[in-house]
Amino acid sequence: MQRVTITLDDELAAAIDRLVRVRGYQGRSEAIRDLVRDGLRQAAEASGAAGECVAALFYVYEHESRELAKRLARIFHDHHDLSVSALHVHLDHDTCLEVSVLRGPGQAVRTLGEHVIAERGVHYGRLVAAPVSIRSERHAHGGAPAHRHAHTHVHKAG
Repeated sequence: MQRVTITLDDELAAAIDRLVRVRGYQGRSEAIRDLVRDGLRQAAEASGAAGECVAALFYVYEHESRELAKRLARIFHDHHDLSVSALHVHLDHDTCLEVSVLRGPGQAVRTLGEHVIAERGVHYGRLVAAPVSIRSERHAHGGAPAHRHAHTHVHKAG
């Protein structure tokens, strides 16, 4: 482990100290390491360097907004190869929340997420992705004969 010295203005140091208290970190170093890891992960995702990923696309929208539900359904049908599953929740009479689980090339997943979030009538959206490796592996389950199928392995943070 290396020691790195940084200079922070008082406001930023106070914000980090609040984070330490709120999240229960043992000290500033632990909090700053997590913040740096998160920043590096975001930078990798933004640059497209993440390769394959699994992601959750969270978005809130007005279901009556000019054919929005149909447009969203069409977008996901057009990208069925990236869609794994979805959860639909009625928040009130006009607003729905959806969480779509996606898997595939990081750039394609990010493009799909950005497209959905940019649709007129989508009030809020966020894509959270984790880099993965997808490998075909052969093994048995509970006494059944061994067979080969894909496994998704999430890369560890940091």
